[in-house]
Amino acid sequence: MNRSEETTAREAGFTPRPGAAMPADAEYGDSAWPLLSNVKRSSRYAGCEYGVLPEKSGGGVVRYCLAFPDVYEIGMSYLGFQVLYFLLKSLPDADADRVYCPWTDLEEQMRLQGAVLSSIEGGHPLRDFDVVGFTLQYELSYSNILTMLDLGGIPLLASDRGDRDPLVAAGGAGAFAPEPLAPFVDFFCVGDGEALLPPITDSLSRSAGRPRAERLARLSEIRGVYVPSMVDCEYSPDGVHFTPVDGGRSLPVRRTVVESLDDAFMPNMLLVPSAGIVHDRVTVEVFRGCTRGCRFCQAGMVTRPVRERSPGPLARNIISLVDRTGWEEVGLLSLASCDYSGITELVRTLSPELAARNVRLSLPSLRMDAFSVELAAGMEAMRRGGITFAPEAGTQRLRNVINKGVDEEDFESSLRAAFSRGWDRVKLYFMMGLPTETDADLQGIVDLAARARSIGREYKRRAQVAVSLAGFVPKPHTPFQWEPQLPVDELRRRGRLVKNALADVGRGGVTVKYHEPEQTLLEGVFARGDRRLADVLLSAWRMGARFDGWSEHFSLARWMEAFAEAGVDPSWYAERERPRDEGLPWDHVDAGVDREFLWRERLRSLDGALSPDCREGGRCVLHGPSCLECGACLPPVEEGSYA
Repeated sequence: MNRSEETTAREAGFTPRPGAAMPADAEYGDSAWPLLSNVKRSSRYAGCEYGVLPEKSGGGVVRYCLAFPDVYEIGMSYLGFQVLYFLLKSLPDADADRVYCPWTDLEEQMRLQGAVLSSIEGGHPLRDFDVVGFTLQYELSYSNILTMLDLGGIPLLASDRGDRDPLVAAGGAGAFAPEPLAPFVDFFCVGDGEALLPPITDSLSRSAGRPRAERLARLSEIRGVYVPSMVDCEYSPDGVHFTPVDGGRSLPVRRTVVESLDDAFMPNMLLVPSAGIVHDRVTVEVFRGCTRGCRFCQAGMVTRPVRERSPGPLARNIISLVDRTGWEEVGLLSLASCDYSGITELVRTLSPELAARNVRLSLPSLRMDAFSVELAAGMEAMRRGGITFAPEAGTQRLRNVINKGVDEEDFESSLRAAFSRGWDRVKLYFMMGLPTETDADLQGIVDLAARARSIGREYKRRAQVAVSLAGFVPKPHTPFQWEPQLPVDELRRRGRLVKNALADVGRGGVTVKYHEPEQTLLEGVFARGDRRLADVLLSAWRMGARFDGWSEHFSLARWMEAFAEAGVDPSWYAERERPRDEGLPWDHVDAGVDREFLWRERLRSLDGALSPDCREGGRCVLHGPSCLECGACLPPVEEGSYA
């Protein structure tokens, strides 16, 4: 390998290790090693981003490698990953590097060449870090975690790791239902990372050099940290039950919450990629949480209560990020950006500043009302392409079941506002398989799409409507966590019913696509699964499961073989209704919402009863007329009393 090839390989984040394809005594640079010349999108592995902070030198620093179990262009688009990177860099006793999952072509080359997966900045093998921390955003990325551990030289099972191996951590949405990954992960971070990482780092710094078990025991004392090896599972006809091991901390594990976003860490810089990513822009979080109460939405439940950033300091931070990064677009991130009480003031403050810099402003999430459309219409970035709305269900009856809070008038006014303000393409997002759904509700999707096209043609002769259908997955910590998920065949039937019905309408400008029902099944299994699924995951991975969220790599046949090999019935996890008093695989994790509240909301859904937004005037109302006593604002339950 010449010097330029060696430099490229190091920047790519890979270093060789002895293996079948390389002599055991070979040193780096002994032979040509064309890793990146035979793979697609080699820019994924080049690193060299603008804004990277130098590696800290000296001892006494806890070294983290933040691991995203998907490709670079997706991981780099995730704001939380960037926030944690700069947070760790800001701590005096911590340092951070990053790694992303190599695509299958590069994995093949690495295995042929005996390469070790290493960090993208420093080129350090994963096995050399103190902590390798995975972000859990999507259940179908779980097989990639095993790929990254294996390529990084880390034993897959936590029970096989020794004192010199790194601790494997995981956080994000998946940490609220952690059991399928429990045998592979040393500790889970439940809640807001800005509040969790400082005490975790302090604990690891103080226990450096101690035996692995002692370090984990100390971590388990931190609120929001779940150590699976210190909790036993017992399975019985009435569900899963959890018991602390060896005098471990009592249950449940309570999430950690940032009480004030104004006081929380917010980076004054972002990493700017050297190649295109999915969301190539400055992204800032304007508020966290949601109180609209959509009964299918896990994020809206587990991120309560609502916490907002003040418009003034937020605007100044945004302008600073634009000036420092050079990005030409700003995205305001939240579960529903137009619910931000300071949105009008923020946009009014930002607009002239961004216009002077030729920078566009966009809202990734819109409410379905005329106010949201009018707000979006003033943003150049929003006008460039289509505009997306999420009615979720085709009939008012079913929208009431899921507590969507969108009626026919909202639908009509939003579409008229969009088409009249210049948009010629609207995307409508729906779910199929929602509780109590019938074919009449599916026909309602067809009718709404046709209505949208008709309204569009009043303003634009070539108006287009795109319908997107996704299968419903009952998520933990939601009112629908007890509901069954539809079987694959029925999801496929319903998807085809809508698609065929829209084919006739589509001749006039309506298109439709729907998520593969086989992938929906697997998502549902792992979303609500227990620790016994670890054997299935390991078996499927050994059979070649990779990038299961990507249709070109997903194979249901492979997964069904893995289920059979492990003696596990996937339909038992996904397709059955669960009794009220069943012990659920996530009962030992307190996500902040009370189980009784979730059950009450489930009963209200069956009656088609709407529950109000508990915010009045942009503030949460505790014990006021709109308070639903969800538990997010109430004193936490006593530890040891989960049920």
